[in-house]
Amino acid sequence: MFRVMSLITLAALGMLSTGDAAESKGPSTPAPLAQGQRGDPREIRAGRVIPDEGYCDQPYVVVTRDGNWLCTLTTGPGVEGQKGQHVVSTQSADQGKTWSPLVDIEPSSGPEASWVVPMVVPSGRIYAFYTYNGDRVATLRGKPIRADTHGWYAFRFSDDHGRSWSAERYRIPMRVTACDRENDWHGKVQMFWGIDKPKVVGREVWFAFTKLRRHQLIDGEGWFYRSDNLLAESDPAKIRWQMLPEGDHGLRAPQFGSVQEEHNVVPLSDGSLYCVYRTTLGFPCHAYSRDGGRTWTAPEPMTYTPGGRRVKNPRACPKLWRTADGRYLFWFHNHGGLGFEGRNPAWISGGIERDGRIHWSQPEILLYGPAPSDRMSYPDLIEQHGRYWVTETQKTVARVHEIDKTLLEGLWSQGKRNEVVREGLVLELRGGDLAARDAAVAPLDMAKTGGLSIDLWARGDAFSATEVMLDTQDAAGKGLRLVAARDGAVRIELGDGKNRVAWESDPGMLDAGRPHHVVAIVDAGPRIIMFVVDGVLCDGGQARPQGWHRYTAPLGEVGGGRLRLAPSMKGRIESLRVYQRPLRTSEAVSNYHAGRGSP
Repeated sequence: MFRVMSLITLAALGMLSTGDAAESKGPSTPAPLAQGQRGDPREIRAGRVIPDEGYCDQPYVVVTRDGNWLCTLTTGPGVEGQKGQHVVSTQSADQGKTWSPLVDIEPSSGPEASWVVPMVVPSGRIYAFYTYNGDRVATLRGKPIRADTHGWYAFRFSDDHGRSWSAERYRIPMRVTACDRENDWHGKVQMFWGIDKPKVVGREVWFAFTKLRRHQLIDGEGWFYRSDNLLAESDPAKIRWQMLPEGDHGLRAPQFGSVQEEHNVVPLSDGSLYCVYRTTLGFPCHAYSRDGGRTWTAPEPMTYTPGGRRVKNPRACPKLWRTADGRYLFWFHNHGGLGFEGRNPAWISGGIERDGRIHWSQPEILLYGPAPSDRMSYPDLIEQHGRYWVTETQKTVARVHEIDKTLLEGLWSQGKRNEVVREGLVLELRGGDLAARDAAVAPLDMAKTGGLSIDLWARGDAFSATEVMLDTQDAAGKGLRLVAARDGAVRIELGDGKNRVAWESDPGMLDAGRPHHVVAIVDAGPRIIMFVVDGVLCDGGQARPQGWHRYTAPLGEVGGGRLRLAPSMKGRIESLRVYQRPLRTSEAVSNYHAGRGSP
């Protein structure tokens, strides 16, 4: 087995598809944030724009030996898949604030070049790997086709930190397998693409890619390139490549249908490999290899913990990263849709390795677009000097965003932290404080505070529908209420005198006769309502694609005045906290662990 000795920044991105081209007619383009305006850093317009030629995809970044950033991306003057699509690079000396003019890795005048992924080796040389239509195939059965998912796996290199690229193009040998022989060209042309940025496992380099059996994006399966001398070999023609797994078939499971694509892989501490890829079933699949990629466990739906709850994701890139200190991050969309929609917001989960498997945290909102039609995807992670950034693309604009390190640390510490969060707390009632059955609560102005959170422990005799747990609403409906709903759910209702919204937790969350910890979070940035019940973020379960709700009209002041406790509840509230801000998921989980056994 191999031991992980170093890591070359992990990435994410890739793209393709007739489907993705169709769905990328272009996201809405809201007005940019005003210069100097303080905004939510999670809002995508707060990021720094990466240059492109119109269409843009896969904005992958590596930190070069001189400390600068080099971003490679797929771009072109049209939309995805149109002629002129090619791969380029750009540099930043100030961590993404400004960028140099684009440099061609492949010119737009040549055959299509797409889905570039970069890598830096110890000498400082940078490699760029991409799909290249070297066969110059532009038609199928006499009809024009997209030409960005077939051809050669090619690469060029740069020895001057990306300011220029090698005059010669090199081709990675790709073993012909069953899906090639069964494709539209009977193996004479191969179809594939990759979204996985290379990483180092011991002294080897690994990256995943997806082969296709038919044009376009039909019957995908995962394959992996391994090189045992790329890190040290200066002659590109002498680089050795092995394509795994062994045999005639890549990583896929027939029961999960045609769409099994965008495979990406990370190493575990003992050199085992962990792979995740997307489907159109509302969840990604995952698998492990314990023998250096030669064989893999049978793919199965990705779960937060072994045998646990499924992770939800539509047909969108599910991106893995291993950080420099050996922890894991996972970008996804927490939405169980079956198509290309549902890419807003982007969520992130933190992973910790235990007994050779990754255990994933409850997720947080990482980025969001102001319009529901916005879609960000194909991210990359950048680490430098103890700070973290991500890139993302909406196909017409790509950006880089610095990520609050405390958000990530909160993900990794879930289950360990068991302290009551005090920041933003405006009301706390426990024990005898609850006997009066009502209390004064400070005004909760969503426009000023960015949201609110209601955190309570409740024990119900029945939790029957319409039982009111707490209520501040006046006759005009201004205020908020928390109500037991049918099927063991809880509903929050909010009104500011003009607009009203409501949302329910997943069904089956509340059982009569035992205490439950319920946190209703209203996040006014992305305008999302969500519930964390007993330390678990509601994700919709089997009842709906997602457990969170995005409301449209803004809300102003929804609190203030008298708060009535359990006015029609068959049971009791055992503790109550009101926050004048949205709690993070990790904070809600911490409150749960702080109150377990003694709310």
